[in-house]
Amino acid sequence: MIKINVMYPVTEGAGFDLDYYCNKHIPMVAGLLGSACKGIHVESGLCGGEPGRPARFEVMTGILFERLADYESSFAAAGVLMADIPNFTTIQPWVEVTDVCIDQRESE
Repeated sequence: MIKINVMYPVTEGAGFDLDYYCNKHIPMVAGLLGSACKGIHVESGLCGGEPGRPARFEVMTGILFERLADYESSFAAAGVLMADIPNFTTIQPWVEVTDVCIDQRESE
């Protein structure tokens, strides 16, 4: 499994419209990526690793693909998605592609 991590660092003076991001931008992401996308999760920063420490990221999003080639073939959507960023923030995101080595979840 390949994961695209899109991270918006806390930036003084910058806002982040989480409602727009979750209800408009992420559905756009899912629609543009289509079946190549195997899952998306959005996390909103609460605090740092120690209690009382500030969060380092406003929002972190993970987008899952089965294979690196699936991500690469869907990369054409990146321009449209980047053009939408000013609709929810002025923060420049950090993006990193990772190989998911372990995906352990509690059974439901």
